Amino acid sequence: MQATLDIAKRPSNIRSRVGNGSALFVDETVDGRSKEARRFRDVLAEIASDLGGLDQLSEGQKQLARRCALMAVECEKLEAKSISGETIDLEGYGKLCDRIGRAFQRLGMKRIAKTIGSNSLADHFSRPYQPAVAAE
Repeated sequence: MQATLDIAKRPSNIRSRVGNGSALFVDETVDGRSKEARRFRDVLAEIASDLGGLDQLSEGQKQLARRCALMAVECEKLEAKSISGETIDLEGYGKLCDRIGRAFQRLGMKRIAKTIGSNSLADHFSRPYQPAVAAE
């Protein structure tokens, strides 16, 4: 029984297309060329890269990364609607953002501040104030 459950050792022609990496979705009617599918693939690749690469992820991590990618694409679609002047469900949008954050935490992703330039905030405020010169 154990031998049939060890998916990694099974030949790729016996595994599902999603499992062996030849398809992104189980449903073959999904057009992988749509803008949403392309964005999903891009986001998923970036998430996997942030976690050390797809080959380094467990199946559970891959599944969570897929959920994160889907929620990210949905958030981007809602953001585009909002920016174009349409009303969106901000409560639903907020819940979606919170869920992405929790899923990223489960994946082990951490928020790391990026150092910009060599000046610290203390250095910035210790310099004398220099008012901007108005253009003539």
